Amino acid sequence: MLKLEKGRNISAAFASFRGKKYPMARDGNSDRILTLIGLDLDLEPGVYPLRAVVQYAGGQTGSTVIEVTIKDKVFPEEKLWVEERYVTPPRDARERIEWESELLRSIYSVSSDNWLGEGSFILPLEGRAANNFGKRRVFNNLPRSPHSGQDISSPSGTPVAASNSGRVVLAKDLYFSGNTVVIDHGLGVFTYYCHFSEILSKRGDWVKRGELIGRVGATGRVTGPHLHWSVRIEGSRVDPYALTHLDLN
Repeated sequence: MLKLEKGRNISAAFASFRGKKYPMARDGNSDRILTLIGLDLDLEPGVYPLRAVVQYAGGQTGSTVIEVTIKDKVFPEEKLWVEERYVTPPRDARERIEWESELLRSIYSVSSDNWLGEGSFILPLEGRAANNFGKRRVFNNLPRSPHSGQDISSPSGTPVAASNSGRVVLAKDLYFSGNTVVIDHGLGVFTYYCHFSEILSKRGDWVKRGELIGRVGATGRVTGPHLHWSVRIEGSRVDPYALTHLDLN
């Protein structure tokens, strides 16, 4: 998180990191201006420059550059067994899968320029966490993409809450993730919840932090009932637990 605590006289601000532009916005009615920077799970270790640019009400501009050090991290491998149609989809499902992938890319490309969150992020439910973010997955002995979220096991039907306030931009059954909800929190930050047994929100809804959005289930590519919870920040796949450690109150 990048924040400017005394932004009363700032009319506009943004950050740039690895070729991406991150808009900054006021946190509610406070003087604080903030943005969240996404570090993708495949980001190579090294030192990267992060630049912040501000424009003041009087027309002056200012900027600063800080160095961000990324350390090496090795993710373990995880072997799973699921229905074969979720490893090698049948021909009649491939068009649907490609359409859904394009739909998600389109959703993640458009976000509110305002910060829609209210306070710090919370866990969407209590349960047994798998701590499997970034694991290299092998389904039915075939390597697939790394796990981009966290799985939380809980009995089917357990209520799931929005981890922060925002706008529901997807509430739909998808091939791999089953019943899925995506919330736009603004500034390129999205939370993703899936495998629901039941979706309790709809596209276009404004939801408050802690509001019920669905129930735990086992729809899509699963080995049992659980919540898959993930985060995208300007396209980067980020450990959702990292958001709960940010002080946004």
